[in-house]
Formats: sequence, C-alpha cells, structure tokens
Amino acid sequence: MRELRRQIQTATYERTMLSKKVVSPVATQLPENIFKDPYIFEFLDLPDGHSEKDLEKAIALNLQKFVLEIGKGFTYMGEQYRIQVGNRDYHTDLLFYHRDLQCLVLFELKIEDFEPEFIGKLNFYLEALDRDVKRPHENPSIGILLCKGKEMEVVEYAMARNISPAIVADYQTKLIDKKLLADKLHQLGRILDKSKDKGE
Repeated sequence: MRELRRQIQTATYERTMLSKKVVSPVATQLPENIFKDPYIFEFLDLPDGHSEKDLEKAIALNLQKFVLEIGKGFTYMGEQYRIQVGNRDYHTDLLFYHRDLQCLVLFELKIEDFEPEFIGKLNFYLEALDRDVKRPHENPSIGILLCKGKEMEVVEYAMARNISPAIVADYQTKLIDKKLLADKLHQLGRILDKSKDKGE
C-alpha cells in the first residue's frame, strides 16, 4: 500500500506515458516501458550541490526504494563494480541484472547535464562487461546514463551511431508537480486523438 501511494505521489503512470528517454538505435528493440524517464529520487534527500559520490552513497543507503523506482525485475549486483581492462581497474557506478531481459544493466550517474563524451565511457564499460562478466546465454549488457538534465538534440546526435544498447534518462531529486504531468498527458492524448482522426 505504501508503494502504491508513492507511485501516485510521484506520478509513475504519467511519467511512463510521457517518457522522453533517448535510446541508441540498438536499444530500440527493447520492450516498451521497462525504463522510465525521468526517474524521481525524492527519497534520497540530497542537498543542493551534492557530488556524484554523494548521489551514489545515498542510492546505496536507500537501495530498496531505488529498486522500486527503477522498476520490476532488477537484481542488485553492486556499486563501484570492478572491471579490469589491461593492467587497469575501472569501477562502474551501479550494476544490476534484469531477470526478464536476461542481461546486465549498468546505471552510470552524472550530476550534470548530458555531454556527448559520457557515451564513450559508457560504451567502454558495456564492452568490458560483455567480454568479461556476461555469461554466454545472456543478452548484451544495457547502459542507462542518468543525467541531471539533457538537451534532446544533443543526445540524439550523440546516440545516432552508437552500437551499444544504451539509454539516456533524466533524474530528479524533487517531486514533479503532478498537475503539470497530468496536463502534459492530456495534451499527448489530444495529439494522439487528432492523428488518429486524420488517419481514418
């Protein structure tokens, strides 16, 4: 019951319907509505000017709530998950396994707006996971880049030639005005109705 109340307060349905995540061409084969955009992490209670480390630690301390926000089917594998490439160690932010998709899902956290170079690092981690961690029967790993914000055109350009299954999504640490989301959802409904009428 508590989780249902939270989903109503955070407008989970409206956010899912209005999702504006940008996916790589490879990720377009993913099932609809498994990943959200934006994600709402109001439970983290982070101060203004927090660091990526603060964000990661707050998620680790509130892991159950984080998993409830990101959706069903996720199994937590660890934070700062170590991968070795050559003679160097690298540490990913948050690593999960998705039971239905049968693949590793890497969440990389950014406290600033999306920049094109974030994709290169994400692809590097996904390649290392696929070569050294993924099991033969599992699907290719998916990367979720969680940014404080994004300019859609910049993300689309950055993702246009990306060959890894990757998604760029926003996160917010404060609740979105539910009335604003409801208005946007009604606007979307009217647009869809008009396009249906033109097609008939």
